[in-house]
Amino acid sequence: MTRQFFLGIIILFIFFGNLKAQISKNSPLFLELKKQDSLFFERGFNQCDMVFLDKNVDENLKFYHDNGGFQNKKLFMERTRQNICGNSNQKPIRKVIESSLEVFALYNEGKLYGAIQTGEHQFYIREKSRADLLGGQAKFTTVWTKKEGKWLMSDVLSYDHGDANKRELTDGLEKLLKDNKIPTLGLGVIEDGKLTEIKVYGTLDGKTRAPYNSLFNVASLTKPVTAMTVLSLVSSGKWNLDETLEKYWIDPEIANDPRYRKLTTRMILSHQTGFPNWRWMNNDKKLNFEFEPGTKYQYSGEGYEYLRKAIEKKFNKSLEELAGELIFKPLNMNDTSYIWNEKKQAGKTVIGYDNNGKSYETVKNNTASAADDLTTSVEDYSKFLIAVMNNSLLSKSVFEEMKTKQIKTK
Repeated sequence: MTRQFFLGIIILFIFFGNLKAQISKNSPLFLELKKQDSLFFERGFNQCDMVFLDKNVDENLKFYHDNGGFQNKKLFMERTRQNICGNSNQKPIRKVIESSLEVFALYNEGKLYGAIQTGEHQFYIREKSRADLLGGQAKFTTVWTKKEGKWLMSDVLSYDHGDANKRELTDGLEKLLKDNKIPTLGLGVIEDGKLTEIKVYGTLDGKTRAPYNSLFNVASLTKPVTAMTVLSLVSSGKWNLDETLEKYWIDPEIANDPRYRKLTTRMILSHQTGFPNWRWMNNDKKLNFEFEPGTKYQYSGEGYEYLRKAIEKKFNKSLEELAGELIFKPLNMNDTSYIWNEKKQAGKTVIGYDNNGKSYETVKNNTASAADDLTTSVEDYSKFLIAVMNNSLLSKSVFEEMKTKQIKTK
């Protein structure tokens, strides 16, 4: 096994000797190999189409697995049939991490004859009558060769598999949830800037098992997404942190209070507006200043809503549209929205409960709230957090300023 494994490494080094640089992710070859990878694993691995798998694997396949050893085509097909497709009650499925994909073209005397594709993928356990749960993550290197106009998988390295049985973080968690009457929990584990585990425990509605891609109303975790949307506009020079907002929006309920002229984006994002959290908490249900803006900290959803109305007026776009352009689409947060979408969200959104176990009515906003009610998944919100940590959304100067202290709090 060891000898064969090192032989495989040598083979790949020979291939790499013929490589040019990684090709563009917008190039026809990259997109063609991305599609080939998707088809191969969706049909051959996830759907267990053994005929398709057989036709798309080279007769001289060499497959190296860091836990499973060396496999030729015959052994590869047998193990796939037995280990992957043989248990309908606990079926593994594979999902590629698209951002990790790289492709290197292989040439011989100037003629393209193949390509090396590298990346990372995650594996889920599809259990009968249950959810999809993340079961592991690994790296792969695939050599594709083109024969008679058709791409075939000819050499594969599958490695860096995590210990699927390592469960220190989640040991006893289900019992803890049950003992504390917590019906649902979404858990994402980020290590070294990568999402390495997704677990969703409990049910959607008290009956139906919650799948790994369940949607959650994340309440005030909406605010960081709104803040990053606005700071993205600041980074591009389209919005000013310290410009007063009166040019774009004045709430009618404070129009007679001159303190509105002091409100800036910086004050709102750092909760220094002087507003209550929500106006409906006041006896008269009206917005008011409880102190001079910019003088102290007081958490306020009203401030974020004030800012939303200002930027929507300035750009003549909804917050949903702006966040879509600046955050959701660039990060492939396809399951995230401020606005309720019946087709996409009904039947996938987790029901919330109060302390007495009474269910809340599902919020179905047709207008974005900058402070509350964003609907998202564990995977999507993890993508957002990773982007914040890696600063892939802001200019360096705005990112550094975002980390500085703005106001003293208790």
